[in-house]
Amino acid sequence: MNIALIAHDAKKELMVQFCIAYCGILSKYNLCATGTTGKLVAEATGLQIKRFLSGSQGGGEQLVSEISCNEIDLLIFFRDPLTMKSHEPNDINILRVCDVHNIPVATNIATAEALIHALERGDLDWREYMR
Repeated sequence: MNIALIAHDAKKELMVQFCIAYCGILSKYNLCATGTTGKLVAEATGLQIKRFLSGSQGGGEQLVSEISCNEIDLLIFFRDPLTMKSHEPNDINILRVCDVHNIPVATNIATAEALIHALERGDLDWREYMR
């Protein structure tokens, strides 16, 4: 299973803390992330992470391509809903393509924890049958 990680600047530390807390579970899966998020998480956890470009430099588009090619099974995207971002249309596109391809998405810590616990229980293995 391939898990993608993205975090807006104001949520990067939350992503790092989340990945530290769930490192044991995440280590069982293939991880990818946009540039800075992937770097910070890898440095803090030692997890192996395939890194795309930073979001503002095209990392979001790379991720959309991976999702469209059925290379991503789950997305954890910690968004900052209070600060307007110049690349916000890319964020909407990422969420749209996840909806089109039935990719489970967490955009906040509560949903991310629910998905991680579902992974741990084996509740998200249904995607393997759709390939």
